[in-house]
Amino acid sequence: MQPLELTQFLPTNAFAALLVFARIGSAMMLLPGFGEVYVPQRFRLLLALLISAVMLPVVAPLLPALPSGPSELLMVVGSEIAVGIFIGTLARMILAALETAGQVVSMQMGLSNAVMFNPAAAAQDAIPAALYGMLGVLLIFLTNLHHLMLRGLMDSYMVFTPGRLPPLEDLSQTMAHAVSGSFRLAIEMASPFIVLGTVFFVGLGLIARLVPQLQVLFVTQPLQIMGGLVLFALIMATGMGWFLDAMTQQFNVMIPG
Repeated sequence: MQPLELTQFLPTNAFAALLVFARIGSAMMLLPGFGEVYVPQRFRLLLALLISAVMLPVVAPLLPALPSGPSELLMVVGSEIAVGIFIGTLARMILAALETAGQVVSMQMGLSNAVMFNPAAAAQDAIPAALYGMLGVLLIFLTNLHHLMLRGLMDSYMVFTPGRLPPLEDLSQTMAHAVSGSFRLAIEMASPFIVLGTVFFVGLGLIARLVPQLQVLFVTQPLQIMGGLVLFALIMATGMGWFLDAMTQQFNVMIPG
């Protein structure tokens, strides 16, 4: 068997490393916990390089051969970047459900104007939304769900053929289902506040009609906030459990078996 020359070894392995880093690096840029804006960029880059180096020997047999021209090389690398962005965006859609649920909860509790700095969004945000976002990222690492995300990245090579972009129709349908699922999860998490808030405001309307002299908005606002905080404490564990289940199901799709 003729030994592989260095002039052939270096370009082939450099191309394989580039191809793995294109998918892993683009996904790490968006994955919850790893791709947050408060994580320094050099740390994200170093982590993506380390994970790519670890995954390279495992996924090397699945990678395509070195293209013969620059145009083919750009298409192959571009398809890997698109797949990585697609995987990261799917996970980010589930995390966005916490932001939506927090905004709905803040309106029902009367805290929509009470804002604080949300490090996940790098901007001012409602207190329930900021709390949901930070708690979601924390629970991802406490429950070792980030291991499942990394496993999903590695096993994504069995779902998405390296160097070949999946059909755009399938990608668009999957993304549409992810957006609708994210909104459905947010409404499910905020549904107790929506139901009880509707009943509460209907009662306020009846009181305002029966006692026009009473300033119901000023009198009942402390009760609205206190009741909302009690309900928030009671259902927070259940809502975050739904979030973790949705995140787990999202990445189990890419893990064979």
